[in-house]
Amino acid sequence: MESAKQQPPTRQESGRVDEGVLNPAPSKQPSNSRSDSVLPTHHNHGLRQGLFRINTAGESGRSGIHPVHLLKVCFMSTCTLSMLVNVLWPFVPAAITIYFARPDLHVWIFTLNYIAMVPSANLLGFAGGELAKKLPKVFGVLLETTLTSVVEIVLFMVLIHNDEGGNLIPVIQAAILGSILANLLLCLGLCFFFGGIGREHQSFHEAVSEVGTGLLLVAGFGLLIPSAFNAALSGGSSNAEITPEELMHSTLVISRSTSIVLLVAFVMYLFYNLHSHHSIFDEVLEFDEHRDEDREKERNRAKLTLTECFLAIVISLVCVCLSAVFLVQEIESVVHERHVSDSFMGLILVPLVEKAAEHLTAIDEAWDNQINFALFHCLGPSIQTAFLNAPLAVLVGWGLGKDMDLNFEIFMIVLVVLSILVVGNFLRDGKSNYLEGGLCVLIYVIIAVSTWYYPAVTREGSAH
Repeated sequence: MESAKQQPPTRQESGRVDEGVLNPAPSKQPSNSRSDSVLPTHHNHGLRQGLFRINTAGESGRSGIHPVHLLKVCFMSTCTLSMLVNVLWPFVPAAITIYFARPDLHVWIFTLNYIAMVPSANLLGFAGGELAKKLPKVFGVLLETTLTSVVEIVLFMVLIHNDEGGNLIPVIQAAILGSILANLLLCLGLCFFFGGIGREHQSFHEAVSEVGTGLLLVAGFGLLIPSAFNAALSGGSSNAEITPEELMHSTLVISRSTSIVLLVAFVMYLFYNLHSHHSIFDEVLEFDEHRDEDREKERNRAKLTLTECFLAIVISLVCVCLSAVFLVQEIESVVHERHVSDSFMGLILVPLVEKAAEHLTAIDEAWDNQINFALFHCLGPSIQTAFLNAPLAVLVGWGLGKDMDLNFEIFMIVLVVLSILVVGNFLRDGKSNYLEGGLCVLIYVIIAVSTWYYPAVTREGSAH
């Protein structure tokens, strides 16, 4: 058993997971000991207790800042695809320059900043991943996910700030749902597809899939309630005596109340992952590290120091925030000049660029047979969007006096709920293959085509 754990399985054997590693047999200890648990428990194998790990794959062997080494490590990144994305870095200064030099070129400003966000987000994801390897496993993955979610939060905040009379609210609402769809269908689908190539299947632990799908079902329910409430009472479809103004106000109150409840649920989710059940996820992720097919290559790869990680994160955050601000300011012009619908802009275009780094990381992990890590990077951002980013957008809008609510278009929220059900069904058996991944991607393509033709709709009882 020990030798099997130390040597990662080959690509052909990776579909057959050693259940004894994930669910070790009870040791000869009293029945009330933690080792008797059916689920895995985490043990510190000689690692120093504290915030940072040592003697791990994240150790660089250096200290301080070495500019040349920093640039080289960041450019090489962790995989070929991520390295190729770094070729787009010249677009970053070009996007900033054209914004100040030619403010009248709205489409060019939007396009260049859209492209510039990809390498910036990629650096943010890489630096976050480097930092995560120096931290306890679960905390590191959650921190990495949070850092990549900063791009989304910045976009939402800028959109809310620039909103006048509710003109950008539909874009924000579509972006919230589009972010969830992109992670559940596109990112997870690509992970299953590329991870399943050359393998009969990939197996993941139920602790990851069940918690993730359960939370997403709750999120779908929470996000659906304000929309269902508004749809049931608007347009004369109900005999209830309520004016459009009263309906709008009630929907707004329900949205804000729901946002507070979702934030409470997010805190519970963090406590569950980081404190009460962290040992389960630590053991699962530790097993994934052992079956990483690029484990030796990753171990020998040059890495960033702790200081360089923070420096790279700051640089990437500045670039991402600048691109996000410039991008958002041109959305309205692009929508009107190029006749791109609010729905397509928010549901498809914005989520694709804001989640680029997360998608690249997850696909690379699935390809290397680290499917549990990939699930964390697919389900985690969706959970954060539903339980943290969306409620923050509503509450910040409340503070700024903007009528930001969770009254989504029924068409869009139904797509999200159905997607959650489809993905949950695929995750139910604890196995994935390229067929399931391909089907998820095809569903996303169908949604993208449908959204392109979905017109802007003015809802009754809305301030915009």
